Amino acid sequence: MERRAYRFLFLTFLLVSFMLVLIACGSNDTEETNEGTSGEEEGVTSGGVLNIGLSSNAATLDPTLYTGVYESQIMRAIADTLIVYDQDLQSFVPGLATEWEAADDMMSYTFTIREDVHFQPGEYQDGRLMTAEDVQYSLERSAETSAQNRLSGVESVEVTGEFEVVIHLEEPNSALLAMLTDQGNIIVPEEEVEGWGDQFGAHLVGTGPFILENWQTDQQVDLVKHDNYWGEEPHLDGVTYTFITDQAMMTNALRSGDIDVATDIRGQNREVIDQDDDLELLSTPGLSITYLDMNYQEGPTADPLVREAIFKATNIEEIVQGVHQWGGAAVANGPLPQGSWGYDDDFESLKADYDPEEAQAILDETEYAGGFEIDLYVLETRTNYATIFQNQMKENLNIDVNIQVSEWGTLTDTISSNNAPMNIGGWSWYPDPYFFLNPRFHSNQHGSNGNGKGYANDTVDELLDRALTETVDQEERAELYQEAVSEIMNDYATIEFDNLDIAMGINPKVEGFHLSADGSIYVVSPNGVNISLSNE
Repeated sequence: MERRAYRFLFLTFLLVSFMLVLIACGSNDTEETNEGTSGEEEGVTSGGVLNIGLSSNAATLDPTLYTGVYESQIMRAIADTLIVYDQDLQSFVPGLATEWEAADDMMSYTFTIREDVHFQPGEYQDGRLMTAEDVQYSLERSAETSAQNRLSGVESVEVTGEFEVVIHLEEPNSALLAMLTDQGNIIVPEEEVEGWGDQFGAHLVGTGPFILENWQTDQQVDLVKHDNYWGEEPHLDGVTYTFITDQAMMTNALRSGDIDVATDIRGQNREVIDQDDDLELLSTPGLSITYLDMNYQEGPTADPLVREAIFKATNIEEIVQGVHQWGGAAVANGPLPQGSWGYDDDFESLKADYDPEEAQAILDETEYAGGFEIDLYVLETRTNYATIFQNQMKENLNIDVNIQVSEWGTLTDTISSNNAPMNIGGWSWYPDPYFFLNPRFHSNQHGSNGNGKGYANDTVDELLDRALTETVDQEERAELYQEAVSEIMNDYATIEFDNLDIAMGINPKVEGFHLSADGSIYVVSPNGVNISLSNE
């Protein structure tokens, strides 16, 4: 009897072992082809907690109060917007809205809302169904109280059905859709906002794939999986965001395995990560421009020939290489970054070549032949750009550039009041060209930080207005913006230096990670991202 039982157990063991081998082989065959599918399907590992390092502390997660990109990274995992950009930032894909349409006069947009979305359980509601009234409440709250004016130009939001809203505008605005992708316009439940009051920013509740579980001030934020999430099921059990403000410490935390993703990698830390065989450096041109503006209204640079001479005497490549010794930036070709859908490769041919001899000849045609003295205002963090530019101007045109290092408040006041003969600044925003061109070059922006230089061109104004108010068709808008860029570059009002890279370091066990040109990290997103952690 004992021998028979032993024989039975032995045969059972062999059968189970054989089945396990088959399962393992099947799993290996599908590991690479099934990336991005549900965590319950073969080839994708489910579970685990992803640890992301953020370079600054979060102050609030309230969508009307947040000011930093690091805060938006956390908010993006907790709450959703009506629409999101696709992974290439070229078009929109549905989020909480399934359809949208602009009125013929572009004075309103109608959105159809998903009918299967539930809020996360909170202190003041138990995870109820989201409806059009929640969209109305959230967007009107943003339009009326946003500290960063993240939904400007919205007059009202009308509920036209349980799952339909109409956004009414003060004037036609084809850039509205880009604004709606901002985390300042996430949809939140009124009960939680009103119940928590000033503390809502520490108890954010949304419709996203992860729930805010714990927040240790100045240390980390812990999120857990939302089991009733409307979208694709997350592959992870949770996400932790760790605040590491020192760049070297961020890199060391990645190398030691304390974090899985290191953000905002710059300078020598790029090289450290790139040379580590156990890590991967991801880097792509970002949606940003570093530039030097010249006063268009007063002083020597009010003369277009002086501006042209300065541009042609500026070795942009030398400046970019000098500032970014370890990489991390691409030479800019005009006022639109390469990641914008309005960018055109022909912009490079429009940019004047570096030619100091021609520059000197042009300057000699003006009353400033022989050189002059001029002030250049800059933040301390950009003095490296200023110093190289200063040397080039002295060598090539005998222009004495006095570098005036200012703190942010003084700098913006000086620029906005048109009192900066020159200034170096940076600009970063949505992929829509409107957010790069209108604030910096439309004449209605005189007196602002963007166009404190006083740039004015009637043709540019007309093209920018048409691109904003005549059509929502992206190709038609792109053509208008490209015409405007051509005009702007011919006026030599600004020298664009570089497009800064978005750079992050990751542990290879992180699968499905997408590096976006706008720096946004989606752990799970309607645009197809769904990060998982490999067991290997």
